Amino acid sequence: MLIFGLSMEQLYMYILLGAGALTVLYVFFGDVADLGDALPVFNPTVILAFITFTAAIGFLLETATTFNEWAVLGMAAMAAIVLDLLLYLFILLPLSSAESSIAYSDESLLGQVANVIIPIPVDGYGEVVLETYAGMISKRAAGYDNEAIGQDQKVLIIEVNEGTLYVQAYEPLDFTKEMKMTRGT
Repeated sequence: MLIFGLSMEQLYMYILLGAGALTVLYVFFGDVADLGDALPVFNPTVILAFITFTAAIGFLLETATTFNEWAVLGMAAMAAIVLDLLLYLFILLPLSSAESSIAYSDESLLGQVANVIIPIPVDGYGEVVLETYAGMISKRAAGYDNEAIGQDQKVLIIEVNEGTLYVQAYEPLDFTKEMKMTRGT
């Protein structure tokens, strides 16, 4: 059977290549063309996956079996529906509901210990770096009491206001020193 002067194998292959190219473009530019809230029923990822699955399975069945073209198209569409449903239920749906990311909030930084990488002058700004579950974070910092803090000093984050961390010099408690002072030695 010829459609547009192409055999079914060629047609399936061209559709597969076209759907693959559109999928790659959607991966790169999907945020620009996102219809998310406007048409939630028509998810482009699911539609492109259905077309890709149908074309791939149709091509394989056309080349490997002797079924007629309509039977191959029906079997390819049914298999694509099952694979698409599995893709949606087990991959896309959990990913869409997993909105949590490695992002952090400013409030989560309170009480953390950071390291000064750019000295903080009196009444000025420097920069600190701290390690969190989100990775290494570098933020603008100022002295909580407008004090100067040198480079490579440890600081405690006291307050966060408009993206600026207000910090104080941090000295970890040395229990051995405290014990010696209480014993009088």
